[in-house]
Amino acid sequence: MNPMPTLRRAVGLFIIALLAGCAGLPGTQISQVDERPLELVAHPGTGPVVVFENGLGGHMAWWGKVLPALPADTAYFAYNRPGIGQSAPASTPRDGQHIVAELRRALQQQGMQPPYVLVGHSLGGLYMQLFARQHPQEVAALVLVDSTHPRQQVGAGAIENQSLLVRGVAKALITGTAKDEFDLVNQTGQQVLALPTVTGLPVTVLSAAQPMKETSDLAKFSNALREDIARLYPNAKQVWVDSGHAIPLEKPEAVVNAITAALAEVRAGR
Repeated sequence: MNPMPTLRRAVGLFIIALLAGCAGLPGTQISQVDERPLELVAHPGTGPVVVFENGLGGHMAWWGKVLPALPADTAYFAYNRPGIGQSAPASTPRDGQHIVAELRRALQQQGMQPPYVLVGHSLGGLYMQLFARQHPQEVAALVLVDSTHPRQQVGAGAIENQSLLVRGVAKALITGTAKDEFDLVNQTGQQVLALPTVTGLPVTVLSAAQPMKETSDLAKFSNALREDIARLYPNAKQVWVDSGHAIPLEKPEAVVNAITAALAEVRAGR
């Protein structure tokens, strides 16, 4: 494969992440969860509560264009996972089961009761898939924003099968807590696939359309998974967004539309 587009995307997303991480969200607070400081926003309003999960190494400021555009009475929760931003690191493994359990405790402590509309970008989408499969009785709807596929790091997608350049960029950019999470992506994917898929609730899959134009071997593998992820969820609605991977920053209106549609469907009792 040609590694240069991958390199440019990685550097570009890293810069975007830094810029997003520098901006705060209104209502940000530091709360004690599991005896550790956790940086979060818990906005009261009409349920169901919309819960946001960030991508790999991403700050909750990635949702900075989405949250203000939601209806004013929307209840929502956004946070930085342990080890990100002002959230203290955790000593537990950074696999999906631990992260979902921590998120549920944070929601309960903040008085944000189920059911939830779960919204996850990139790796955050994989965590939200696990949340929905583990606790379907607590979930009203699922919105996956160019989500990581449970088999994203298997076979051709595995980091050890990439070029030296791509591996070098990944080693330089994926550090600290992000590396701890990245190293357990396969384990989290297995946790997801070991559980029955979710049925009987609205599932929206927002997929980035611009990467579909790329033709490298890795791009073909990733794009096949973009098409396959909707098939993991019967009756899921897949929406192709004219955007790169960073949909919450590039096309926030697509995320807002998906959330408001899910809320309307849930509130209508369908």
